[in-house]
Amino acid sequence: MAQKGVQLDQEAFSCSICLDLLKDPVTTPCGHSYCMNCIKTHWDEEEEKRIHSCPQCRQTFTPRPVLLKNTMLAVLVEELKKTGLQAAPADHCYAGPEDVACDVCTGRKLKALKSCLVCLASYCEKHLQRHDEVAPFKKHKLVEPSKKLQENICSRHDEVMKMFCRTDQQSICYLCSVDEHKGHDTVSAAAERTERQRELEVSRQNIQQRIQDREKDVKVLQQEVEAINHSADEAVEDSEKIFTELIRLMEKRRSDVKQQVRSQQETEVSRVKELQEKLEQEITELKRKDAELKQLSHTEDHNQFLHNYPSVSALSESTDSSSIKKRPLRYFEDVTAAVSEVRDKLQDALSEKWTDISLTGRKVDVLLSQPEPKTRAEFLKYSREITLDPNTANTLLLLSEGNRKATLMREEQWYSHHPDRFSYRSQVLSRESLTGRCYWEVEWRGGGYVAVAYKNISRAWSDECRFGFNDKSWALRCEKTNCNFLYKNVQTPVSGPRSSRIGVYLDHRAGILSFYSVSETMTLLHRVQTTFTQPLYAGLWPFGYGGTAEFCRLK
Repeated sequence: MAQKGVQLDQEAFSCSICLDLLKDPVTTPCGHSYCMNCIKTHWDEEEEKRIHSCPQCRQTFTPRPVLLKNTMLAVLVEELKKTGLQAAPADHCYAGPEDVACDVCTGRKLKALKSCLVCLASYCEKHLQRHDEVAPFKKHKLVEPSKKLQENICSRHDEVMKMFCRTDQQSICYLCSVDEHKGHDTVSAAAERTERQRELEVSRQNIQQRIQDREKDVKVLQQEVEAINHSADEAVEDSEKIFTELIRLMEKRRSDVKQQVRSQQETEVSRVKELQEKLEQEITELKRKDAELKQLSHTEDHNQFLHNYPSVSALSESTDSSSIKKRPLRYFEDVTAAVSEVRDKLQDALSEKWTDISLTGRKVDVLLSQPEPKTRAEFLKYSREITLDPNTANTLLLLSEGNRKATLMREEQWYSHHPDRFSYRSQVLSRESLTGRCYWEVEWRGGGYVAVAYKNISRAWSDECRFGFNDKSWALRCEKTNCNFLYKNVQTPVSGPRSSRIGVYLDHRAGILSFYSVSETMTLLHRVQTTFTQPLYAGLWPFGYGGTAEFCRLK
């Protein structure tokens, strides 16, 4: 009770603003006391409102009161200081339900400032002083306040657990090491901590490295987003300009056709009307002549008839009616036919190129960089179903098996004319464009080329169209005795096991193209690291009449 009374006295002489003992105490008109500086600062902050209030009871004062030092309170506070009493701790200094309480405090406990792993107790600032002043206590291990100190006590022997059993992976006390853990691999807790600390640092280094790697990946992806947005904006802008030019050209051609038709119409109508007027004049003259002749024919006096007959004017030369031809009702059907032909060709061109545009913009691959697959099962995750495009097939190639197989024939096959057709070499491209990560396998018999190429590879009658003989195609030439890789007409010998099945892996974004010999295992034959600027198409070029190359069905 005495302690509680002292505490009440301490609280009674504390400033409710700074929570410390009153300094230069003053009393407001409502009867509450504060440090002079504290209440002045409070009222200075309220100066703009021109209304000053008591921080405790909120009573307002107008005008601002003139405060004088309360000498009686000042004397009492000085007496309290002399007795060694201090102001009661603020509420936030006491331990709450979630805080670690000081184990030495009695009554209402203060928050612990530190916990001692040797004493297995927690101390507030006041009771922690002996750990700073007494030599033996200075060697104790102080840590942040912890509620789990009792977990360091062995429940069996009531001893501090300073050992660690590596066999059972648990903390133990010394008595445990010579009792139920006898013969086990035991070390001091400090030694085990040192070992685990090293492992932890290695783990942290790995995590930090991964963080750095992922931050780099994030930057790469951000650059990728910017590049995609920039490229898309440019494509839209350029397309708008091109279509605007195309529309402008179409409008001009429409105007030209209209003008030409109207001009020709005017000329033809003028010519026809001129001829029509001549004919109408001739009709008028003929009718007049007919009337004269009719009148003369009715003359009864023979002498008068014979006298007047020589005076009848001769007929003028008749208009040549052979130049007048009956035409069909439509005089400009050839113009309509020509414009229709232009429309059809434009529709065909737009339809064909729109397919390319759709395939090109179908997917933007922005995946994080990933390692190249190692096993066939991993490769098969990226397998693609690929078919051959008959419009690109040389006329000596027979396509079968759902356009997956190409066979070199002696006789030419019937194909309609198409500008994409290879006319010089017995080559063919896939119908599907290849972007992202793709894998496919080719089974060959008789030898041939397994290739990838841009769609704009030459189709001309020259070596420029051959797979691997230009900068638009990459090819692996497979024969029974050897293999060669070709690019820009440069051959690179390839070593490795011979197989009739070739696996092709493409990572378009990373610029990786790899050829594998596929049998019971997969062996890398050749790998290309470059930058692909367009979608790629798979290509086949079988050798020797009867030779075949086929895209395999992969499960």
